[in-house]
Amino acid sequence: MNKKELVRAIANDAGITLKDASVALDSFVAAVTDGLKKGEKVQISGFGTFEIKSKPAREGINPRTGAKIKIAASKIPSFKFGKAYKDSF
Repeated sequence: MNKKELVRAIANDAGITLKDASVALDSFVAAVTDGLKKGEKVQISGFGTFEIKSKPAREGINPRTGAKIKIAASKIPSFKFGKAYKDSF
């Protein structure tokens, strides 16, 4: 399902226009992004949790040369499905 199909599904389920559904979806994505940028967890009860995870610095190997390289520490967004959602399948 792509964004256009998701907007259409939201509009049909909520009984709103496609434009309103698109604004609602964009607002949701912006709110989650803003929360993560602030370092907050975004929990949606019954669905899951968005959060930022830290990956420590580590040593890797360049696959072309075999030389060891340093990989910097980084932060990555992650999502963990909630138990109720996982149990629905």
